[in-house]
Amino acid sequence: MQLEDKIVIITGAGSGIGAASAALLAKHKALVIVSDLNVERARQVADKIKSAGGNAIAIQVDVSKYTEVESLISKTVKDHGKLDIMINNAGIGGENQKKTAEHTLEDWDNVIAVNQTGVFYCMKVALGQMMKQGYGNIINIASLAGLKPSGYNLSYSASKFAVVGMTKSAALEYGRKNIRINAVCPGYTHSALLDKLLASRSDMEDTLKQLIPMGRFGKADEIAEAVLWLASDKSKYVTGQTITLDGGTSLL
Repeated sequence: MQLEDKIVIITGAGSGIGAASAALLAKHKALVIVSDLNVERARQVADKIKSAGGNAIAIQVDVSKYTEVESLISKTVKDHGKLDIMINNAGIGGENQKKTAEHTLEDWDNVIAVNQTGVFYCMKVALGQMMKQGYGNIINIASLAGLKPSGYNLSYSASKFAVVGMTKSAALEYGRKNIRINAVCPGYTHSALLDKLLASRSDMEDTLKQLIPMGRFGKADEIAEAVLWLASDKSKYVTGQTITLDGGTSLL
């Protein structure tokens, strides 16, 4: 699945699924803009890609700030002439695992700002450019928590349900404009977010694995393979869909 000459932006690409997706797409000849709030991590990912013979550029961005999203996309288009693929991966979890009535206002505001509003900002600006150039491909990283209830996690669940809804709504709007928009919904996958969840209780790892028919957590590289497929022409008749990679968790 060659992506030669494709210009790709990946937000939250300094670690986890974003970093794995950046490395894989670069391996398939895309030029990847590795964007992250933590620019040092973004640079490390970009440097690793370049050391492996790929093309990558690190740019700092806070997706919760509209002007920074505008700057990220306008700079990409100014420097490279186009934006073929926008992968909205940046996301955070709340600091506390609490029921709805005890859910903190700070967690709600922070998680919604990044996971929901940040995806909206990135879609809005990217779609403006894609309409100008006459084509485009947007891939949103949602979550299994956007497809089924997730207790003690209201802001995260709300934000990921929103990402799924935005994906489907925008795909309906832009299908005739040669712009595809899809979402990937990972289950429990090795990442900083999962590590934080596992640290909350000594028995959390065993508890979660009991919910997964395959009996293990996903790997970032496995999620990246789905991102690669959606980024490629192999999926050119696919839009408005959610691809769930969860080891069977959604079956329960």
